[in-house]
Amino acid sequence: MSALLLYFEDEQVPALRLAEACGLPSACVERHRFPDAEMRLKLPVDASGQLPAQLVIYRSLDQPNDKLVELLLVSQEARKLGAQQILLVAPYLAYMRQDIAFHPGEIVSQKIIGRFLSELVDGLITVDPHLHRISRLDEAFPGPYAIALSGAPMLAELIARERPNAMLMGPDGESAQWIASAAAVCGFDHGVCTKVRHGDHDVRITLPADVVVRDRHVVLLDDMASSGRTLVEASKLLKAAGARSVDVAVTHALFAADAMDVMRGLFDGFGKDDTVYFVHSYYVDPEDRACIAGTTRYGIPFTSAVARDNIFAIQCHPEKSAQTGLALLSNFIDWKP
Repeated sequence: MSALLLYFEDEQVPALRLAEACGLPSACVERHRFPDAEMRLKLPVDASGQLPAQLVIYRSLDQPNDKLVELLLVSQEARKLGAQQILLVAPYLAYMRQDIAFHPGEIVSQKIIGRFLSELVDGLITVDPHLHRISRLDEAFPGPYAIALSGAPMLAELIARERPNAMLMGPDGESAQWIASAAAVCGFDHGVCTKVRHGDHDVRITLPADVVVRDRHVVLLDDMASSGRTLVEASKLLKAAGARSVDVAVTHALFAADAMDVMRGLFDGFGKDDTVYFVHSYYVDPEDRACIAGTTRYGIPFTSAVARDNIFAIQCHPEKSAQTGLALLSNFIDWKP
């Protein structure tokens, strides 16, 4: 065996897809967690207790702290067991946001973590790393091979299929270059919001003054979503400005803590193939677009759900909509407006 892809059990599905696409054999790193949170790892060695000379490690670095320790342990032991070249495939690369010190004593993690990883592995492949103040990945990861792929073209193609003639909107200035490259793929109109952050969960968004969103299908596009607050605030402003619909497309949907509750609310668990029962031929067209909670397309897109404070109203009949209707009623019971 000349090469092997290693993965951890919690990322088995994407790791096996990658192994199949590359024609590589794969094996899982065994992991045991002790009561005090320390870990014991076991590498999948061959009958002679060795590893192949070339290793690919698949480990996306969201929720990164334990994973960085795993990489330290795995890479150093793998070298002892015969690995000569180690490539890390990390779709999400952690600690890249902290690229400047705004106050005395703040630690700039980007180059520290990049240098740490470069001492463990020989090469790195990642997707849309948050490189706001540097132009190339090798400025943060000084290893021989540093490759940053972009999900923007594929997201643009998906949006073109699902929302033809949509307008792309970046939630903040850091997304400007990314939004422009995605818009160029399919010729989308686009704009970028202005954001001022007052804390992890307190953001203030301003829509671009030179962009008209009324009656447009708008897609908020970003490289990463964590708390979800930025996307929620931008969505509210877009609806208030008259956007016909607002969708979200992100490369790295980290959605920490209560982000999914903030973003999904009453439509938790719904997919694009779920259907509900309508009987009326009329619909409301709210003057206040910020109260629109859901839209439906039947010939034309129309408002099918509105919400404000603790009031939620829908056009469809949940009691006649089978499992989807029951899910909607269940979500309403658990709803915390």
